[in-house]
Amino acid sequence: MKVSQLLHASILVQDVAAARAFYEGVLGLSPSAQRPDLGFPGVWYELGAQQIHVLALANAPQHIHHEHGGRDRHIALSIDDVDALKVKLDAQGIAYTLSRSGRRALFCRDPDGNALEFVEVKT
Repeated sequence: MKVSQLLHASILVQDVAAARAFYEGVLGLSPSAQRPDLGFPGVWYELGAQQIHVLALANAPQHIHHEHGGRDRHIALSIDDVDALKVKLDAQGIAYTLSRSGRRALFCRDPDGNALEFVEVKT
């Protein structure tokens, strides 16, 4: 057996509308038509061959939140311009911290406190 790739990451949220405003309005992602009716609210986003699954869960368990998202459970996404993301986050009043590794990367949180890392990858 060999694990070969990440297919999706699931993120638990209490408010799907607030999550969609962040993932679609701030990050510019588009909902996937591939999500079947699972009997509970949520939305999927396709990122190349991978997906983010946003799943609604009333009273979603909270986890420890460190000031810097890199010390918390998080998913990392590649982007082409960290500075452009900073402008969007600043405009929305969304706090972020810069990567402490020296890479061009930053960490922020979605409305439910899920930590996200954005790493600049030039293509």
